[in-house]
Amino acid sequence: MDFQTYFVRRRARDTVLGITFYGAQRSRPAPGLLRAIRQAAGIIICPSNPIISIGPILAVPGIREALRKSAAPVAAISPIVGGRALKGPAARMMKSLGMRVSALGVAEVYRDLVDVFILDHVDASQAAKVEALGIRPIVTDTIMTSMAKKKSLGRVVAGSLRL
Repeated sequence: MDFQTYFVRRRARDTVLGITFYGAQRSRPAPGLLRAIRQAAGIIICPSNPIISIGPILAVPGIREALRKSAAPVAAISPIVGGRALKGPAARMMKSLGMRVSALGVAEVYRDLVDVFILDHVDASQAAKVEALGIRPIVTDTIMTSMAKKKSLGRVVAGSLRL
């Protein structure tokens, strides 16, 4: 089933058994992207669905490898808080694909890419397991319900990357 049918017409109600990014292997990174990754002072993977938002980007040949090889620190922010997606079908998709529906589950997806993983206070008990993956955990308030909270999270992430 194509994504638009799943997500829009069927409202993400179907059980996801697998994901294929058709055409990803034939695609190429946008001009300048790999150079930008090489020259970055820090890289942030925002708190978005790791499967259908970040996954297609990482499926483009060269991007995942560039992030792995980057000298810049890479941080990711968990979109799963307290075992739930703050928005969208990420939790249902992760569950149906046999993944842990948790901040730790997201950290596992990014384990080969990130140096720092930002998780919410609600998930503080998972920090040691994130660290066991070889990723430095940072526990903070990740739920951005106001401009002040958005700025605070931005400062924490920038600080974790020493920017």
